[in-house]
Amino acid sequence: MTVLTREEAFRRAAALREAIARHDHLYYVLDRPELSDEAYDALMRELVALEKAWPELVTVDSPTRRVGGAALDAFEKVRHGQPMLSLENAFSQEDVLDFLVRVERSLGRLPSLDCELKIDGLAVSLVYDEGQLVRAATRGDGRVGEDVTTNVRTIRSLPLRLARPVRGRLELRGEVCMKKEDFASLNAEREEEGLPLFANPRNAAAGSLRQLDPAVTASRKLWIYLYQVVDPHRHGLASQKALLAWLREQGFPVQPGEVLAGSTEEVFSYLEQWREARFDLPYVTDGVVIKVDDLALWETLGVTAKSPRWALAFKYPPEEKTTRIREIIVSVGRTGALTPVALLDPVHLSGTVVQRASLHNQDEVERKDVRVGDQVRVRKAGEIIPEILGVDLSSRSGEEEPFRLPSQCPVCGASVVRLPGEVAVRCPNRSCPAQLREGLRHFASRAGMDIRGLGEKLVAQLVDKGLVAGLADLYELDRERLLTLERMGEKSVSNLLEALEGSKGRPLARLLAALGIRFVGARVAELLAQAFGSLESLAQATEEDLAAVEGVGSVIAASVSAFFRDPENRRTLDRLAGFGVGTAESALQEAPSGPRPWEGRRIVFTGELTRATRAEVEERVKALGAVPSSGVSGKTFLVVAGERPGSKLDRAREAGVDVVDEERFWEMVDEALRSGKP
Repeated sequence: MTVLTREEAFRRAAALREAIARHDHLYYVLDRPELSDEAYDALMRELVALEKAWPELVTVDSPTRRVGGAALDAFEKVRHGQPMLSLENAFSQEDVLDFLVRVERSLGRLPSLDCELKIDGLAVSLVYDEGQLVRAATRGDGRVGEDVTTNVRTIRSLPLRLARPVRGRLELRGEVCMKKEDFASLNAEREEEGLPLFANPRNAAAGSLRQLDPAVTASRKLWIYLYQVVDPHRHGLASQKALLAWLREQGFPVQPGEVLAGSTEEVFSYLEQWREARFDLPYVTDGVVIKVDDLALWETLGVTAKSPRWALAFKYPPEEKTTRIREIIVSVGRTGALTPVALLDPVHLSGTVVQRASLHNQDEVERKDVRVGDQVRVRKAGEIIPEILGVDLSSRSGEEEPFRLPSQCPVCGASVVRLPGEVAVRCPNRSCPAQLREGLRHFASRAGMDIRGLGEKLVAQLVDKGLVAGLADLYELDRERLLTLERMGEKSVSNLLEALEGSKGRPLARLLAALGIRFVGARVAELLAQAFGSLESLAQATEEDLAAVEGVGSVIAASVSAFFRDPENRRTLDRLAGFGVGTAESALQEAPSGPRPWEGRRIVFTGELTRATRAEVEERVKALGAVPSSGVSGKTFLVVAGERPGSKLDRAREAGVDVVDEERFWEMVDEALRSGKP
């Protein structure tokens, strides 16, 4: 391994940050990726390794900080320089016509109107200073919002530093949202874990943006689209159309599809054009925003106490339709959860034909009193997930059949169980073919080991023909056996074998997320990989060690500990390692060895650190023998207070625990390394 000088490391880190920012923009904003996921991950791992070796070269806008930072104790209040007003809503063409007539009457003419799709998300204000993002805040009550800067930094589509810096202060407004596919994946994961589901992508985005742990926000794959510049005249902008073009030129994500309408007819044509077409977009749009294009006229028209007079939000009516439940079947997930699924008479909703809807669990079936043969009201939650809203009781004939989950797994016949405190009924047989199929699909998914070509139909064939009975069996597959399967020719087989071989080099966090450990998604897997560095270290960790990792906690710790205590799971991991699957983070394995003067001492961090990320500073203290801890107690050796420390600082003072700032902490680290003493 080449040893870099400090100056070389700084230059290389700067080059990596610039390259990663460029590829983020290509992937997330322009949808024109130039690198494979593996090549991008390699750049990121190299930057992480450099910043671990030289914490002082970490910058505020480093892409490594997008995965999260110091956990927040609370959100500070932020007063908006210019109020974030809500738009007046319109629900019919008559409402839109009234708005247009008012504008025409006020101005003596109907001006050009900018029509934009209305994203169903969470409004935020962003402030850049000399081209660098320095603050992000929620709308709140329009005048005072909450500081969510740390969480907004995790949104990869948003530039943290502008390629062409704007002099002075730049304030923008935009909408944070979650894409439909990510919303569906998040809810599916939560349902498997027995957690409450989000009602729609907007609620999921809002809940994700207000997480006290930024690592949770980072794992939720939020997106943002910008649509407004505060004080646009200072930047030479005279129209909304020019403003949107300028935002794109600066590298900001701006949703496509806006048009300039010159008449009432053109406005209504736009509304009708997107009535159905909006369902093809990857994110939820619930209407159209109509704005006067000439920004100078905004001041002429003015505002009311709540809304501007120069804009209107037209909302499409929610789609609900009535259909009949033909049958209720039971599906078995990768954790063994039995889920009742209603098979419906086909009905057209939000651009697609819906024929099935999850009923989630037995409690939900009974709460809604859903029966086979019922006429039910159906909609798509977030325009993607079919949902039964309720039953039309007046249409019942008396022949409808109540439903109860079976007492035995419908796939393997094992007696099902319902654990105390859970709503889910589960099949306890881990060899159940249904669980195996779902487990293999999860293992091969893009968020896991990313084994391209190993889709649902191929997984079903592998399990049904007995070629795969566990995760490790995938790496025993050979050309001869794969060629016996349907639709598997020479090229398909070669591609799959190549994908399997490539998956062996995935980072440890991806392997941990792929294993299907209960409660361990991408975010927790990243935390565990950073904290322990290898499967071996993780397997030897006690529940107390696991719970001490920031963002893990006792419930996850118990689940992880139970997974590694299981002999069958240990055999699977040993086989995976035997096939060459990477089970350690190379950057952590190369961590310097030396004296451990802080052996066994507990250190707590509070607030936001500026010289290194939370994960990096915890690695440094662990190298000295210390144990990073999330809570202050009488056993705490030291509390390190960064910027905006939270309640942990107060608890430390009450407990008489030593508290130091970040500068003093790094001095103590240097002293400990030099002297070998605490």
